[in-house]
Amino acid sequence: MTSMTVINIQGTPTGAIELRDDVFAIDPNRNCVRQALLAFEANQRQGTHSTKTRGMVSGGGRKPWRQKGTGRARQGSIRAPQWRGGAIIFGPLPRDYNQKINKKVKRAALASALSDLVRQNRIKVLDALTVDEIKTKKFRAILESIGVANEKRVLVLTAEPDDKILRSARNLPNVLVIPVNNVNIYCLLTCDVLVTTSDAIKRLEEAIA
Repeated sequence: MTSMTVINIQGTPTGAIELRDDVFAIDPNRNCVRQALLAFEANQRQGTHSTKTRGMVSGGGRKPWRQKGTGRARQGSIRAPQWRGGAIIFGPLPRDYNQKINKKVKRAALASALSDLVRQNRIKVLDALTVDEIKTKKFRAILESIGVANEKRVLVLTAEPDDKILRSARNLPNVLVIPVNNVNIYCLLTCDVLVTTSDAIKRLEEAIA
């Protein structure tokens, strides 16, 4: 099994944790990662875009001029697509963009992303992550102590939803805090470093393995 050093919020090593090889040490499956990422991004689309076809635009029931004899091109309605204020040809209409993928594919994608983070030494495991009060300054001090405060994108995974940590970090533009049960492939792929706890690691292994 893969081993990783556990540190405290001061950045001092306090022990080690064993990681499951089937979650943190697999060969990344690029196809599964791609499918999971495309499905996640598609599922974020609202699909509320809408345009009007000729049957939806008001007016235009009368022929603007007679068919022949005017020297102009024949027209049947002032709401035809070529007219200003007319309808839209094949415009977007409300639709559902949701994509479904198999659970095994999703789990393989998450394990691939986590294994890649371990291979690149971009995971910080804390023995515990707690804050006594909602203070952004104190939470940033913790990130500075473990050496990740200056990273462009820091993903903090907590074992359970923690309102104090969430509210302490929400003013930091480079930090995203989410619980383990909300982890997704997009967050894992776009983060520069993953900060988590021993309890959250165990929850991840239970959810993915």
